[in-house]
Amino acid sequence: MKCATHSDVETNLKCGKCERPVCPKCFVQTPVGARCRDCAGMAKLPTFNISTPYFLRAIAVGLGMAVVCGIIWSIIEKYVPLFSFNLLLAPAAGYAIGEVVGLAVNRKRGLRLAVVGGVSVAASYFVTYIFLGGPTQGLFNIIYHLVALVLGIFVAVTRLR
Repeated sequence: MKCATHSDVETNLKCGKCERPVCPKCFVQTPVGARCRDCAGMAKLPTFNISTPYFLRAIAVGLGMAVVCGIIWSIIEKYVPLFSFNLLLAPAAGYAIGEVVGLAVNRKRGLRLAVVGGVSVAASYFVTYIFLGGPTQGLFNIIYHLVALVLGIFVAVTRLR
């Protein structure tokens, strides 16, 4: 027999459902036996299947949360001037953005949502410094704030990936 997909490959395997000949490259092992790709029904999980309306909702919610978290972040940083507090505020903003975006899209996950979460945390960081009057000076402060930003982005991406 010749494979139904690759006509130059001989095979003795058949799909367990439609009896179509399949080669070892084409068959999919399922709990009920070897199947061709059509019969195996290899579809994306609904959790990772993000439609355009969900994606647009995620963008809108992410940007809204970026503004809200940025304002709250700037108020806290202005009135609680602890140096290391920024390392807690950035991951907190990332967690909040990741959770709210996840709730807005019915707990869906995926790379595109993770990108929305990461960009939203970065936008939140920039909103913070618009309200505080610009970023701080000095190489150490810049590195410190970048580390905090990376932590926030990591938390948001982890929540949505």
